[in-house]
Amino acid sequence: MRKTRRAMKLLALTVVGVAWLASSRAVADDRWLVIEGKDGPGKGKHIVFVTGDEEYRSEESMPQLAKILALQHGFKCTVLFAINKETGEIDPQTVDNIPGLEALETADLMVMFTRFRELPDEQMKYIIDYTNSGKPIIGLRTATHAFNYQTHRDSPYAKYSFRDNEFKGGWGRQVLGETWINHYGRHQSESTRGVIAKGRENHPIVKGAEDIWGPSDVYGITTLHGDCQPLVMGQVLVGMDPQDEPNQNKAPVPVAWTKTYTGEQGKTARVFCTTMGHGGDLKSEGFRRLLVNAAYWCLGMEDQIPARAKVDLVGPYDPNHIGMGGHKKGLKPADHKP
Repeated sequence: MRKTRRAMKLLALTVVGVAWLASSRAVADDRWLVIEGKDGPGKGKHIVFVTGDEEYRSEESMPQLAKILALQHGFKCTVLFAINKETGEIDPQTVDNIPGLEALETADLMVMFTRFRELPDEQMKYIIDYTNSGKPIIGLRTATHAFNYQTHRDSPYAKYSFRDNEFKGGWGRQVLGETWINHYGRHQSESTRGVIAKGRENHPIVKGAEDIWGPSDVYGITTLHGDCQPLVMGQVLVGMDPQDEPNQNKAPVPVAWTKTYTGEQGKTARVFCTTMGHGGDLKSEGFRRLLVNAAYWCLGMEDQIPARAKVDLVGPYDPNHIGMGGHKKGLKPADHKP
């Protein structure tokens, strides 16, 4: 009888322990979003999105892009967010916490959309290890100024700050081709028409992306660093409507390009960067197709890009207006599940 009671007690403790472990894992996993890929060319490939910008609603646009790539193209997608340490909520104004970056250890592609982050060394290490791995990278909008170390300037990762003198121009210029310069188009009053660069009409990334427009303003650039090849030129429009006329006083400048990056391990990665990325830009079918095609190209899958890749929005997509502190409050990563 005692043996039976002991066995039953041991079984009960085991059940409680398993339940606690499952519960704690569920809580931990609630800090990021994983969307398993359905059937499609991307099956077996893992894309990790690193988000965290206070202004352009990457916390809404990147989950939507992840749904498109997972549910319409088969990629497994993991979306990481800036998370408030006390509430567990998505909070782009928390600049020093992006949980789940260890997912980059199994990533085939990293999509970066952060702004002025100052991550602790143990988190930043995953990003830089991936950057040096020779695996492909996509950068959007404020990824050109992804990091800004002000408090911890003695960090070994401080050199990746957006205007660093040692690592000239920081992560943005060295890896993506440019850092933050200025607003070339007037912010929130001059929108962007994307025009395929001359001679690049047959590049796989622009296939079917014949109508690119967004409310983002064109970013200024200096000379693109490294072997950048412009794909899309940004025509500054005089207003915020796609039918507005171009500003004739502002010549088009590159808003999307390809390049390569050779990291500290001597391995070379394919890189695609666009300075578009306003939350409203993703409402443009042409822009969505550009990004989906870029994912294929970065992964060496350009032969599988269809004439017009499927880029239908998945569920509602109504991002908050851009602006500091304007993100939707009280949301957790699970709220973005398809």
